[in-house]
Amino acid sequence: MKVPLTWLQDFLPLDLPVADLARRLTLAGLEVEEVRFVGKAPPPEPARGRAIETKVSGLAWDPEKIVVGEILEVMPHPQADRLVLARVQDGTGEHVIVTGAPNLFPFRGSGPLPRAIKIAYAREGSRLYDGHRPGWELMTLKPAVIRGVPSASMACSEKELGISEDHEGVILLDDDAPVGRPLAEYMGDVVFDISLTPNLARDANILGVAREISALIGEPLRPIELKVEWTGKPIAGRIKVEIENPDLNPRFVLGLIEGVRVGPSPYWVQRRLRLAGMRPINNVVDATNYVMLEVGQPLHAFDYQALVRRAGGVTPTLVTRLPKRGETLATLDGVARKLDDFTVLVADSVGALSMAGVMGGAETEVTDATTDILLEGAAWSFLNIRRTLAAHKLPSEAAYRFSRGVHPALAETGVRRGLMWMQRWAGGTIAEGIVDEYPEPRVDPTIEFTLSDVERWLGIRLPAQEIASALRRLEFGVEIQGDTLRASTPPHRLDIGEGAVGRADLMEEIARITGYDRIPETLIADVLPPQRGNRHHEREEHVRDRLVALGLQEVVTYRLTSPERETALLPEGVDHSPFLRLANPIANDRTVLRRRLLAGMLEVAASNSRREPHLALFEVGPVFHPRPESDRPDELARLGLVLVGRRALPGWQPGDAGRMGFFDLKGAVDALFDDLHLPPPRWEPGSDPTYHPGKCAHLFMDDAPLGMVGEVHPLVLETFGIVEGPVAAAELDLRVILDHMPDAPPARPVPSYPPVLEDVAVVVDEKVPAGEVERVIRQAGGKLLAEVRLFDVYRGEPIPAGKKSLAFSLVAQAPDRTLTDAEAARLRSNVVQALETGLAAKLRE
Repeated sequence: MKVPLTWLQDFLPLDLPVADLARRLTLAGLEVEEVRFVGKAPPPEPARGRAIETKVSGLAWDPEKIVVGEILEVMPHPQADRLVLARVQDGTGEHVIVTGAPNLFPFRGSGPLPRAIKIAYAREGSRLYDGHRPGWELMTLKPAVIRGVPSASMACSEKELGISEDHEGVILLDDDAPVGRPLAEYMGDVVFDISLTPNLARDANILGVAREISALIGEPLRPIELKVEWTGKPIAGRIKVEIENPDLNPRFVLGLIEGVRVGPSPYWVQRRLRLAGMRPINNVVDATNYVMLEVGQPLHAFDYQALVRRAGGVTPTLVTRLPKRGETLATLDGVARKLDDFTVLVADSVGALSMAGVMGGAETEVTDATTDILLEGAAWSFLNIRRTLAAHKLPSEAAYRFSRGVHPALAETGVRRGLMWMQRWAGGTIAEGIVDEYPEPRVDPTIEFTLSDVERWLGIRLPAQEIASALRRLEFGVEIQGDTLRASTPPHRLDIGEGAVGRADLMEEIARITGYDRIPETLIADVLPPQRGNRHHEREEHVRDRLVALGLQEVVTYRLTSPERETALLPEGVDHSPFLRLANPIANDRTVLRRRLLAGMLEVAASNSRREPHLALFEVGPVFHPRPESDRPDELARLGLVLVGRRALPGWQPGDAGRMGFFDLKGAVDALFDDLHLPPPRWEPGSDPTYHPGKCAHLFMDDAPLGMVGEVHPLVLETFGIVEGPVAAAELDLRVILDHMPDAPPARPVPSYPPVLEDVAVVVDEKVPAGEVERVIRQAGGKLLAEVRLFDVYRGEPIPAGKKSLAFSLVAQAPDRTLTDAEAARLRSNVVQALETGLAAKLRE
């Protein structure tokens, strides 16, 4: 928000140093990012330093060299058709300048001018910005001979004075500009560039900032002038209004002014608009923008006669409604827009006229031929305006304010103020009265709080009168009853909540106005809430820690995705499963909530595997599965793992540099479970379209399904752009893992008796998993069997076809004695017998 100081001074007298004012605003929450001096000299460095982290910029106009001048005559240049000579009076005498300003050409050759043309006049030696070069490059004005005519001075454009980037013509000042007066005294200004947080949207206008300054310095505001001359025929019966949905359009106000003359606004208006960051258009449109910047109420001007023509010569009726199916609107930017079903419209009997609060329609826009203006001031649902902005990407100053909330009470003020300015700048007659449709008037909250509330929230005890004074300066109505205060919200604020929320809002206002620097640094004196651990979170963090310790790196991928990404996990590319879709997606490729972690992880692997020869990734996060019986999805915790690349990087010592695959990931999963003190999971052969046939497995924890582990299908890798495989991946149910984790790891004493080491090699069917053989061995060995480890798998002669040999190393150990040879032999015999009985295994000879 760019705020010119002279505009603020319309509402209250200000004699504070600029740096002090910037500092006070910043400390009150309105951060002044930059102070730009336009024509006026910046303060010296010590004074400037009092503003908190505020940039200072601008160009000072030399009062001896840059003054108000008056053009007495515009003459043709004797040797150039694109130049003219201007005879100028600057208060010290007459001078002739050479200029190519196009807005002076209409006066060329007409002799002495019938009316004064006041300009910004720069004498020789003036420091100005070069208007013919891009950017802001300073130059010194020197005498020159231009096409045979000497010229030592010039008429200035806004670019040369640093007001704006406009260099299309010279500045034509208002008729009352005093010739010879230093320009800095006449129109010099200071512009505060204020960064407003969303809760301060009420201050996105000059009056709002003036109100804050008034509260900070204790200077009363001047009442805003709403002097409207109702001299025309009554507006009643000449326009009708219908509101179909008051929740979307709480209030709709109309005023009518007839017989206007569309043309340029006074220069002081144009200058203020440009300093505030807006481009002047004409006196009608400028009036709507001026009021928006002044009091915070965006306005829209309709060509009234165009509405009458559309209505067939009868009384027009404006309706605020939602679009009909397939309805479109040609907006002011010349684009025919297809309207979403949630976009609120202002329409008539023919069709849509404007997108409410965002942009008007081209058919009823104000043109140079317009004579009658129907002026609209309304309030709209800020949530609905945000949806419309996101859908159509039409940012504007009006939409900025409506999307943050404009109080319905401002609609009438805005229309009255707009009619007043239009009449002053464009002439015309204002129809008597206004049309005001306000079906459900807003009731602003009244908040009750006590002095002890203030002390508890802010840590400082303030007198009731001081608190009331601070709030009254912000235009709250305050009643004091002992230690209790009741504050009624003023009719321009939507940011004050009800009940406890409203009390918190008022505490912030009291702290801002009385000064944050008055709040002492104190230790917390309140009772601390009981400290309770979050078992789920703590265990989840422990899983992360163990995976990092195993050499994996965590990634965090988007929870928002697209059906195409998820479908890419299937080689056939067809997926009929439902997704949970977003009503208002942030991007075209982020329209649904993910159902799997693997798609995002494979995208990360694809983009990084081109540069990194070894990737070991994991992600902990939720996936979302729709529930047919509910609007809310099942949010399921998942653990994803991905390994791609070489097992070890080349080094000076020999190492295994082969590519990682299924068994590398199996080892990582087994190591994780061991680190978490969980029993080994049960591995069973499985199949899944995402994984390579024959290279994936189902995991179970007891009887609970845990997930899938395998090598990703080559067609899936091709879809994701992974050139070189294999890629081992897993998606596991994190909730099952967390539920089985022990609160404390099991402990046992260090054995003090020697173990007995045995090797057992058995021949089993090819289809029998090694894990099943290990399970039978452990069950048969009982408590004396301390460790079982598979160390060899063999196929081939003399092992029959369809069979395989599995060799296990067994460690038998008792905690209280040394095992005898007989006990060791009995344990071995039990193991062999169980394998023969349960799995038809034969001891390998």
